[in-house]
Amino acid sequence: MKKKHYKWELVAIFWVAYFLNQGDRQIFNVVIPLIRADLHITDVQIGWVATLFTLVYGLMVPVAGFVGDVLRRKWIVFFSLLVFSVGTLCTGLSSGTLALILFRSIATGGGEAFYYPAATSLIGQFHRETRAMAMSIHQTSLYVGVVLSGFVAGYIGEHHGWRVAFYVFGSMGVLWSFVTLWRINDTPLPATSGGEIGDSPGFGETVRTVFAKRTVYFLSLAFGLMCFVNVGYLTWMPTYLHERFGLSLAAAGLHSTLYHFAFAFVGVIVGARIADRLALRRPAIRMEVELLGLLLGAPFIFWMGQSDTQFWCYVAMGLFGVFRGIYDSNLFAALFDVIEPKYRSSSIGVMLSIGFIIGALAPVLLGWAKTAVGLDLGISLLGCCYLVGALLIAIGLKLFFKKDYYNEFT
Repeated sequence: MKKKHYKWELVAIFWVAYFLNQGDRQIFNVVIPLIRADLHITDVQIGWVATLFTLVYGLMVPVAGFVGDVLRRKWIVFFSLLVFSVGTLCTGLSSGTLALILFRSIATGGGEAFYYPAATSLIGQFHRETRAMAMSIHQTSLYVGVVLSGFVAGYIGEHHGWRVAFYVFGSMGVLWSFVTLWRINDTPLPATSGGEIGDSPGFGETVRTVFAKRTVYFLSLAFGLMCFVNVGYLTWMPTYLHERFGLSLAAAGLHSTLYHFAFAFVGVIVGARIADRLALRRPAIRMEVELLGLLLGAPFIFWMGQSDTQFWCYVAMGLFGVFRGIYDSNLFAALFDVIEPKYRSSSIGVMLSIGFIIGALAPVLLGWAKTAVGLDLGISLLGCCYLVGALLIAIGLKLFFKKDYYNEFT
């Protein structure tokens, strides 16, 4: 009973940590107009700050994944929270583009990279039959974090200055890092399929094992296209609403995320419920749910950028959110279907690295599109990424999944 209680407490602790992780990301996007005006930098320079953040994350996360398979994950999570929160605090001290790159792109991005592989691996270790649901609950903190931080950062920025928003969120993260240090158990390495505690895998062994699974390639590339959409959307949608419909920064920060993530919350729970119920009888269900989410979400991304009124733009955001949530519900649960436990943190690192390196291109490309063809068309074309991602998952499912499948319940 104690173990059952702890596994859900772990999800709750990580929920708050991931809330702060995502909140620290979104506050920058919401106060872009204030930073741009105060520091006298261009849209393309702003795009480069966001792009370098994502690129640093993408380059560091495979290192973080391997570290999560060989070192105590409690300490990895603690130091990750501490470093990215201090980076957020210091972002408020920035006086130009170089300082933003140092504190925002390097310190915050590098610090955040070490959180997700270790945390998700721990959740996966304690949840088997409830894995998709536990990971989906954890994922909802992204939705809530982005929505609330967007509104709060916009309000703080307009009334107290953009720097104060970074001070507030950075301080909360520093405090929560010590809560995690206090409450998370110093959990040993994941057990092998035979139930015994395994040794730390070597780097070469890990690389060979993860990259031997062809399904991982297709899941990772599809995730990269999803990241491209997500990073581009979160970076530029507040500015899009602010400039196109005349919303205040607080309102733009709220509306750019509220409908999308409120409905994603529904989608992620529904997708997880379906997958957990059918996983024992239909091993491919997690990838099938992902495919459905990307395929059906694409039309609403296009509609979002072409809507002439706020109302229909918000409707499109919400429906896009439903299917984004359905995809998210099995994001790493599907990966775990082809990777055995002791390599899972590393496999998350690989997938996140590929995803965020591809996604890193979105802010600067949309920054260019904003000046060249208009942000509305740039946003609409993001729907093509979802269609290609769905095709990649279909190929991986058809050609490689059956061979790569790892049955954890035998």
